[in-house]
Amino acid sequence: MTVYHVVLFRLKPGVTQSQITNWAQIAKDMVGKIPGLVSLQANQPLPISVPRAKGFNMGIVAVLEKPEDLQVYATHPAHLEVQTLREELCEDTLAYDLEF
Repeated sequence: MTVYHVVLFRLKPGVTQSQITNWAQIAKDMVGKIPGLVSLQANQPLPISVPRAKGFNMGIVAVLEKPEDLQVYATHPAHLEVQTLREELCEDTLAYDLEF
């Protein structure tokens, strides 16, 4: 069954739109590099969601073929590069995996 890997990020103060755009593109570029990763989208919340977002101001939805692909994704060098950038840009992260 398909897995949806949802991650919310609370960006550090001073992070620029250029940094966010670069990071999102590097994350999207993981598709085709990581086995089982079908798609990945990244964006900031819609204005209507901001009051309920508890300060999380960036998010991704990665779609993977099956639950076992999460471990491959988590340890793949392309994902580790994105994690390094995340540590530079974010002060908090919340991840949630769903299977449908």
